[in-house]
Amino acid sequence: MSEEKRQRKSAIAALLHQTAEDHHVAFKETDGADPDWSIWYAGHLLENGFEQLLDAKLLKSDLIYLLVLVDKQQMSEAPGAHWENYYADFFVKRYLK
Repeated sequence: MSEEKRQRKSAIAALLHQTAEDHHVAFKETDGADPDWSIWYAGHLLENGFEQLLDAKLLKSDLIYLLVLVDKQQMSEAPGAHWENYYADFFVKRYLK
């Protein structure tokens, strides 16, 4: 992996982490519980430069789908993995060539 990809992966993981923190604050009354988390995450990520980090144009609906997909993949393939890094790898492999 090139240095640029490593830096972008790190930035994506950091944005995912911040999104999780912000989501927990937004849903503090339910202790972060939100069955539609992917909808909130997609909007937040797009508002905070996710497309620029991936050099991609994403519809919110596509990002919702991808977040649910990577969540299911991570739970199946690497349940103990640090999720932000797993997700960042998923998006880097999919979008940064």
